[in-house]
Amino acid sequence: MSLREQGLKSLKDGNLEEATAYFLKAIEEHPEDPIAYINLGDVFVMVGELERALPLFHKAIEIDEDTATAYYSVGTVYYKKEKYKEALEAYERALKKGLQSADLYFMLGMCMVQLDQPKLAVPYLQRAAELNPQDVEAHLQYGLVLGGLGYYDPAKKEMEIVLSLDPNQPDAYYNLGVVYYMNENDWDNAKKSFEKALEIKPDHALAAYGIKLIEKMSK
Repeated sequence: MSLREQGLKSLKDGNLEEATAYFLKAIEEHPEDPIAYINLGDVFVMVGELERALPLFHKAIEIDEDTATAYYSVGTVYYKKEKYKEALEAYERALKKGLQSADLYFMLGMCMVQLDQPKLAVPYLQRAAELNPQDVEAHLQYGLVLGGLGYYDPAKKEMEIVLSLDPNQPDAYYNLGVVYYMNENDWDNAKKSFEKALEIKPDHALAAYGIKLIEKMSK
């Protein structure tokens, strides 16, 4: 088993200190291997040491500018630092370098959301959900963007998919209630959806407000 494989195994087992040691040793033995730097940088990202991670990803790019995963990792650092424009640029570079993954498309979409460009987020989140149809968060975020743009029917479909994957997702019930209320004028099902969200998450303020609004308008 190579040092990298041992490091990845330690990472999977949750032993970050041991994984770090393996990846450091891999860099010592193979200083021109960009993946070794990415692996170590990813550990630093996991423990929140973003400033230590970024130079490692840049080093990987310096060694091989076509290492797509290094750009993805750079994007992750910037996203966590809430530098969404820089994150978007890095993710786009990863895409141009050939990286094709549900996670990449999801993060591209989330950057667009954070930059208040929901229309541009749609195709990325749609693709993320297509590539990983079991990804609850991808379907949820895709549905949220669709609903926010007024595309209520497809938004409803996404929320129903979310609930088929995770029946205890309170935000999906809340947003399903919004669709019933806004698009279908179905106050009964809207209230039931809000109540279900509140049942799962008693401090869901938006669901509580939705119930109060319906009760007030029903008087």
